[in-house]
Amino acid sequence: MAQNGQNEKAFKPYIAASDLMPEFTPKAIGLTVSASIPIAVLAIAVFKKIGNSTILENNIVQTIGSAGESVAAGVVFTIPALLFLDGGVDYFEYFQILVLALAGGILGVLFMVPLRRALIVKEHGVLPYPEGTACADVLIAGEKGGNLAQKVYYGLGAAFLYKVFMSIFGFWKETPTKSFAKDSNLPNGTIMAEISPELLGVGYIIGPKISGVMVAGGVLSWLVLIPLITLFGSGLETAFPPVKSKLIADMTAREIWSNYIRYIGAGAVTFAGIMTLIKTIPTIISAFRDSLGDIKSGSDKSTAIRTEKDLPIIFVLVGAVVLVAFMAIIPSIPTNFLSAIMIVIFGFFFVTVSSRIVGILGSSSNPISGMTIATLMATSLIFVGLGWTDSSHQPIALVVGSIVCIAAANAGATSQDLKTGYLVGATPVKQQWGLIIGVVASSFVIGGTMLILNNAIGIGADSTVSSNPLPAPQATLMATVIKGLLSQDLPWGLVITGMAISAVVELMGIRSLTFAVGAYLPLSTTAPIFIGGLVKWLVERKSKSADEEGEIGPGALFSSGLIAGGSLTGILLAILIATEVEPGKNVIQLLNLELLEGLGGYGDLISLGVFVGLGAMLYKFATSKEKV
Repeated sequence: MAQNGQNEKAFKPYIAASDLMPEFTPKAIGLTVSASIPIAVLAIAVFKKIGNSTILENNIVQTIGSAGESVAAGVVFTIPALLFLDGGVDYFEYFQILVLALAGGILGVLFMVPLRRALIVKEHGVLPYPEGTACADVLIAGEKGGNLAQKVYYGLGAAFLYKVFMSIFGFWKETPTKSFAKDSNLPNGTIMAEISPELLGVGYIIGPKISGVMVAGGVLSWLVLIPLITLFGSGLETAFPPVKSKLIADMTAREIWSNYIRYIGAGAVTFAGIMTLIKTIPTIISAFRDSLGDIKSGSDKSTAIRTEKDLPIIFVLVGAVVLVAFMAIIPSIPTNFLSAIMIVIFGFFFVTVSSRIVGILGSSSNPISGMTIATLMATSLIFVGLGWTDSSHQPIALVVGSIVCIAAANAGATSQDLKTGYLVGATPVKQQWGLIIGVVASSFVIGGTMLILNNAIGIGADSTVSSNPLPAPQATLMATVIKGLLSQDLPWGLVITGMAISAVVELMGIRSLTFAVGAYLPLSTTAPIFIGGLVKWLVERKSKSADEEGEIGPGALFSSGLIAGGSLTGILLAILIATEVEPGKNVIQLLNLELLEGLGGYGDLISLGVFVGLGAMLYKFATSKEKV
């Protein structure tokens, strides 16, 4: 794949723009399941052999599938908060969930249409879009076969076996952790890593510089801010807001992160997002100008070149206006005209931010909840200014946050898909229609799924439906933020501190968005990505020819396989849990985990050693002299 710094005009996709082949076909739509990279693997391993599918048809298959998982993530993060708001439970019905999912998902696709040229094409050498690049590598490797496909399958197999032995049989810990005691010189300081193969692969693809900046944000939160809060808070004899009942002295590092650091991180992400939008505005304006110019001239340039054809900008504008107008007038949805306008403004803003974040760091590091909190803060502040502070406005604020959250989540997935399409030579407008189909299909399913879960298991810690309800931590946080804001009881000092941190990073000449995301996320997520970046750094030091411009290097292929294998195993684990064969409760795993716990810190070192071994395997493949 083309590397950073390559001129986008010089880039040539795998399938040339002049080549015509089956792409948006009934077969491609019918083969869709879910999740981009796993489907890309299935496409080259199964679909191609069964139906003799073209690479562009396989790309449509994975494109449609990705829309479903992103919409589901946005819905799960936010809409259950209706159950925790005053009067919100009345709106937790199938039709309301369906409408919110459709509105957010489709807006995410529409807003990404003008941004495709701005972020995917014009910044091709700047934004790597790791999952999109990995997906393209898988598709191209499968199309070419030989050593290319072999490298991907090696990575896939290694990741699959690694995760089966770790997550199902428990031979080593999933998250080795070192926590310092509260009475130590680094009270509550915590070092941890979620040692999954997919995060290692993402880190290799994004490289050492980006992963280093991101983990620096995590180090600030977990080894600086949490110990500071513990140190100064341990002498307090009363609870410190926003917590009302528990003393800081009694909190774990995770509780301090959840109750305090997340507000700091949300402030950092908000400020960094504003700076990102300011820097991106010229490119966005240029893209809009090109699209509007095509309409005025009466000759759409994109029709001349297949790989540049998007949905018409007029369709995007009219579609967004109609969709939001419908939201404003429909009686069974808690919205009004002002909230509809805020959905458009905040939606476009965070779609832009989301696309850029996943372009730099990948979808696994996309702080959707942080962007949603920022949306809720802005929305609730406007409501407070207008005097809308009674409980009836809580669901309205949540609807704004929910739609923006779903739009941002789907925009992240859409960006990765459009990057894959750009690399393989797909037709953007066909991908965009495919994404809309994926949104509609998943929206009809997710509402029923949510209601079944709530009726069968219960959602929220206070649910009495069963003895083990789903905790819904993200949705609980959203409800807490809305109530705190409308009652004017939010820790603005923490939020502003986070904004100031991003400002300092910007003044140092570093893009604050990457750092802010690292500060918001758990260190367990950013640390393994950094290790992947370190492997890439070692590879580059040994051989400058590795993963050269214009070729698919063995390291990138193996990393793509790691991401694919990790994703596939994640689906297997989900199936086991859904069928009540819980991998965390089998006898073999319980015995292994008990043994590891008995080893104390040595158990963590053993687990980390296995992960380092996987990194060594990646290094060996990346530095191999065998031609691909």
